Amino acid sequence: MKLLSDILYKAGITQVLGSTNVAIVNVCFDSRKIAKDSLFVAVKGTEADGHEYISRSIVNGAIAVVCEELPSEIDPKITYVQVSNSSAALGSIASNYYDNPSAELKLVGITGTNGKTTTATLLYDLFRKMAYKTGLLSTVTNKIDNKELASTHTTPDALTINKLLRQMVAANCTHCFMEVSSHSIVQNRISGLSFSGGVFTNISHEHLDYHKTFDEYIKAKKYFFDGLGSDAFAISNKDDKQGKVMLQNTKAKKSTFSLYSVADYKCKVVENQFSGLLLNIDGNEVWTKLLGEFNAYNVMVCYAVALLLGMDKMNVLTTLSSLDAVEGRFDCMKSMQGVTCIVDYAHTPDALENILDTINNMRTGSETLITVMGCGGDRDVEKRPEMARIATRKSDKVIITSDNPRSENPDSIISDMQKGVEPNNDAKVLAISNRKEAIKTACALAEKGDIVLVAGKGHEKYQEINGERIPFDDKEVLAEACKMTNKN
Repeated sequence: MKLLSDILYKAGITQVLGSTNVAIVNVCFDSRKIAKDSLFVAVKGTEADGHEYISRSIVNGAIAVVCEELPSEIDPKITYVQVSNSSAALGSIASNYYDNPSAELKLVGITGTNGKTTTATLLYDLFRKMAYKTGLLSTVTNKIDNKELASTHTTPDALTINKLLRQMVAANCTHCFMEVSSHSIVQNRISGLSFSGGVFTNISHEHLDYHKTFDEYIKAKKYFFDGLGSDAFAISNKDDKQGKVMLQNTKAKKSTFSLYSVADYKCKVVENQFSGLLLNIDGNEVWTKLLGEFNAYNVMVCYAVALLLGMDKMNVLTTLSSLDAVEGRFDCMKSMQGVTCIVDYAHTPDALENILDTINNMRTGSETLITVMGCGGDRDVEKRPEMARIATRKSDKVIITSDNPRSENPDSIISDMQKGVEPNNDAKVLAISNRKEAIKTACALAEKGDIVLVAGKGHEKYQEINGERIPFDDKEVLAEACKMTNKN
């Protein structure tokens, strides 16, 4: 329970009607979850406007309302707090309500198109192995030290974030590593948080169904770094064209990492095999169980962030070599027939190209590379033909299938993808709408020494079809179809 006056700090107040000397037992932005003596924050969302539910929230027990626009009918028993931006206010109010837990942790945000989940998870694993109680907020899962909680969004809403961070503090966690999505940045879900550092991994074609233009997508990512304080650090991928842009205007201490450029933190791939990576990190050779050049970047970020957080260099390097791959990220298995099977979350053109390039660089050349891939429904349509074009250029055989069609017809999505297949690659392509059948067909086509890549869903345990999440696990289906013997 908190006094309303105590949780309005930095809420951007323009007007108050009523007393702020009222006790608040809960904060909600969903009128359906309102209980007696709650504060209702009316947020303008992408699908609904919370202002339309102010009267319902009062009926359900709200004692105070935060809003951008005052309702036409004012209830004299209710306190109305008018603010310039409700979603930003919610972030500050959530932090205040939970006693600003982010200020009690070393909170590091990781943003970018690809690598967020892997980097955040590897950092969590790294610090746990170095005996630090650590938290994780990611697409795959949320963790409070060794306690695992379900994750529904890349970045949760502001109330959930602060509640989880408060639980981390209560569990004596000292660090938390958090994925920061572009949606969460523009929707102010991270508003009010105190970050100790920010990481930029890379940026490529993604989420243009939401941001509309690539420039707006870049600006969303940059806004995160613009908001970092002078006591924080900001580290960026110098090999990415937008790497320098992210560091412009930030007050944070700036640094860079790279595989190919002069940077503050430098890494070179010495060996890249299906058994692992041999890296030279700032002059020290490190063997990791992770695979692919993209993971060299992820390992490099972990090394740099750990040093920026004051960790011992040799302890970090030693611990990095013991880290395991993240589920659904270049998740590699062997079949009884000697087929190498890989499950990966690659669902953007850049990510798909990276993983196919990685596989091709690791091949001897005699193997057949069979790629199973699709594109999600109700999302960026422009990337569909591009992803099919990349897959057919860089694979020997491609099976185009359903991903998460959502409300769209899977065959329509497949048709959009096929438009990107060049005439000389037509013979490589099969279209099988049923994803399970597509995976089984890939395994049936594969012979000893071949490689099967199933891309797009990675860690996900479902397919979303017509608003329903149906249980589906790429890795499980692949293991059953190809009869696995071991995981690399």
